[in-house]
Amino acid sequence: MKKWRTGFTLIEMIIALSIVALLLTVALPRYFGAVDKSKDVVLQENLKVLRATLDKYYADKGRYPEQLEELVEGKYLRAIPIDPVTESAQTWVLIHPDEEKGIVDVKSGARGLTQDGQSYDAL
Repeated sequence: MKKWRTGFTLIEMIIALSIVALLLTVALPRYFGAVDKSKDVVLQENLKVLRATLDKYYADKGRYPEQLEELVEGKYLRAIPIDPVTESAQTWVLIHPDEEKGIVDVKSGARGLTQDGQSYDAL
């Protein structure tokens, strides 16, 4: 009686790994592109929320907040949104008017360009 060994041969393993490697080279660039695109979309949404909240604060108080933390203290926001590109809530660039005190606008502190080719500080 002959004993047969079960398992994969070296050639079968190399072919299987080659197929997996080929699929990864096609899929990974699309995945990372989608992640970068989603960060841009989240950044635009966070900017929209911050700007609308600044306007609501001004409408209620008659002045702009001097710090973003005032929006949290006044319960306009639960927390200061995170800039998804820099992954920090401390990198927002605060725009102050010349004639008034307070923050009238917020921009991203990220450097570089979005997936659409716009500068982050132009959003």
